[in-house]
Amino acid sequence: MTPADLSVVVVSAGRPEALHRCLLGLSQLAHAGCEVVVVADAVGQAAVQPFADRIKLLPQEAPNISAARNAGIEAASGRIIAFVDDDAVPEPSWADAVLEAFADPELVAVTGPVLGRNGISLQWGPLAVNGLAQDIPSDPDAPIRDGFARKLQGTNMAFRREVFAQIGGFDEALHFYLDDTDMALRIGRAGLTTAWVDGAVVHHGFQASARRTEDRVPLSLFDIGASTSVYLRKHAGGADTAEAVRDLEAGQSSRLLRLAKIKKLDADKMRGLMESLRAGLAEGESRESSEREMVLDPGAFVPFVANDPPSPILLSGRPFQRMRLHREATAAVANGQPVSLFIFEPTPRKHKVSFTDGGWWEQNGGLFGPSDRSEPRFQMHSFQGRLACEVRRISATRCIQHGGDTN
Repeated sequence: MTPADLSVVVVSAGRPEALHRCLLGLSQLAHAGCEVVVVADAVGQAAVQPFADRIKLLPQEAPNISAARNAGIEAASGRIIAFVDDDAVPEPSWADAVLEAFADPELVAVTGPVLGRNGISLQWGPLAVNGLAQDIPSDPDAPIRDGFARKLQGTNMAFRREVFAQIGGFDEALHFYLDDTDMALRIGRAGLTTAWVDGAVVHHGFQASARRTEDRVPLSLFDIGASTSVYLRKHAGGADTAEAVRDLEAGQSSRLLRLAKIKKLDADKMRGLMESLRAGLAEGESRESSEREMVLDPGAFVPFVANDPPSPILLSGRPFQRMRLHREATAAVANGQPVSLFIFEPTPRKHKVSFTDGGWWEQNGGLFGPSDRSEPRFQMHSFQGRLACEVRRISATRCIQHGGDTN
């Protein structure tokens, strides 16, 4: 398969800067030609105007991620339809890895690694899920355990478009939370084949939203409660769901207590959040599931980028050179050049990787500190030796040749 077989759907609400950064990342995929469909609220639509002639842009009619994803599916023209959240950015090799996986005609859906805020550690690895919304670790190369299905991560998942004709779209009763999990379980119970694709890597930033602050403090747990009620009614299969609800309440309570211990919540806010969870659980009891039939007649394919980007370049230096390096990165990105920038300070500080608002990949950390968190806390390196180690670590997903030029 080629990029002309791939449509990428991005749903966005209230995060125009994150959406713009996501689109910058998609514009730097290793091979051009995929289609991008954006379903956004008013602020998101305004933010993507620089890309407007190269994307399919749809209004988000209501704060309902499942309905927005269904609108994106119906507008997408690719044989493969992938989803990336607006606060996420795929590595340049992501689309190639997804399309390579779908060379297997038996596959109907894939998912892959989601890296967390430090840009290095796994936020989500391979998991399986059951009808009680319980996750367990899953060996990507082994059969899925009976009663479970491979969990699909909403910020990094892709499907053959025919699967939506076969089993319907996302359940629009799941406004937020468990929407991707519901789809995974429906696919699994239909006996269809899914796969974990280790090379399809996405960075997920957990940006602020209507449901949480930027530092991940929840503002409401209502949708989590409502979606859990809908999901359990659909999928528990007669099992006692009381324990699953207790587990949910206990898990959320523990999460809030951890935030309270670091002074991000007080007792009144904790109480209000738990009340919102219980209100959602009650409301979800009467919310009807809605797996509507999809209308798959999208019209012409619209390539997001016409030409492959130039070979990526590497920039590197020390903190006192940061301003100059940022100027060089900005100029390169303006000319369509993908950039990976490494800035090492003479400390054992842990490393962090991010895709910047300016459109380049930047890794910051101590010359003697770990990048992979399984490494020793203190390491001896020369500057060039450390640079070579980090380039080797990211070369496959960043599409960088070993021994590439650095400044």
